[in-house]
Amino acid sequence: MSSNKNKTGSVYYDKKDKKWKCTYYILDTETKKQKRKYKSFETEQEAKDLLTSIQYQKGNDLFIKNNGIPLNQLMRENAQRKLDMNIITERSYTRILESIKKIEESPMSKKNISDITSNEIQEYLNSLKNYSNSTIKKIIEQFTQAFREAQNKGYIIRNPMFEVIRPKSTQVRKPIRALEIEEQQTLTNYLMNIPITNEPYKVAYLIQMYLGMRIGEVLALRNTDINLDKNLIKVDKTLSKDKDGKIIMKYLPKTYGGIRDVPIPAFIKNEIINQMILAENNFDKQLFLSPKGEYVRPENANRKLRELLHKMGIYNISSHSLRHTYGTRCIEAGMRAVALQRLMGHTDVAITLNTYTSVFNKYKETELEKVNNYYMQQSIIEQTQNLLNSQNNIISDNEKEEER
Repeated sequence: MSSNKNKTGSVYYDKKDKKWKCTYYILDTETKKQKRKYKSFETEQEAKDLLTSIQYQKGNDLFIKNNGIPLNQLMRENAQRKLDMNIITERSYTRILESIKKIEESPMSKKNISDITSNEIQEYLNSLKNYSNSTIKKIIEQFTQAFREAQNKGYIIRNPMFEVIRPKSTQVRKPIRALEIEEQQTLTNYLMNIPITNEPYKVAYLIQMYLGMRIGEVLALRNTDINLDKNLIKVDKTLSKDKDGKIIMKYLPKTYGGIRDVPIPAFIKNEIINQMILAENNFDKQLFLSPKGEYVRPENANRKLRELLHKMGIYNISSHSLRHTYGTRCIEAGMRAVALQRLMGHTDVAITLNTYTSVFNKYKETELEKVNNYYMQQSIIEQTQNLLNSQNNIISDNEKEEER
């Protein structure tokens, strides 16, 4: 049995198929014996990566002792295991792989985890200071999880991450810009007066700008999500990417704060109805489809919006800026943060407050003036002033008495 347990597999080039092949062994659950399998690849490295991955998953001590575990392989296996256990979504898996691919640009990522020092990690992280704090944080998360797993498995005795300090980004974060009132008027007038055939995503842009929905949520809409009698749109899904970058429909979990009903403004209702009529023959009655009849890639809708706005002389605006424009106008109109949180689909009101800090600050003086006016209306300030005057008179009388 021990020989079966330690079978490691191999990588070789098949001249007949002109492919690199990886042979490996899996446990047959019925016979309880190791079963030989193989898989073909275009490159030798891909075949080697699979073999390393399988042996790591099996905890093959002989393989690990002879070959070690490359840092990037451990990171990839951690991500794959979380995906298989449904701990992370395919979209999260894709984002994690993006961080790992960035790490793999460094030769350190191919080194055995037991040979990597704190200084090496620190030097690598320090080289990322030109990236955003968010990117640095995501990369450090992969290091932390990988070395924690290695220590738990007994592959290393001491965790080098304990001495690593996260560097601060030198990047200046640019806030998302909302459309100015005049810019919003220009874009709205254009969209309301051009046929859908000339501007296929015009209604998508209007929905973002006047209902505050994310571009993925808008492009996921179906006719059945729209209640014209109650003037509401149900938001319970979004377009996302799977681990291979393919656009898929993702239904939001019931506990997610993004599930909501958003009201349809009267002045764009007819535009939405026209879009619904066109969508009647679409599969699943999807409101928006690409020219090929597929889900619309959000980046394509965003690119077309930028091209449109550039013709109008409006710059530094993305499709997400349209959603931000909606939030900004709501605050300017006096909407409370809690109400805006629900309309925007933020999971926490703190997200709303942090996102629109500058807008809220802009109007805090107006809000404070409302409080001062309220004090005056309730005669609170007048009564307080009378009390202070009485106290001052008493103090003055006492001082005069002492002088006498």
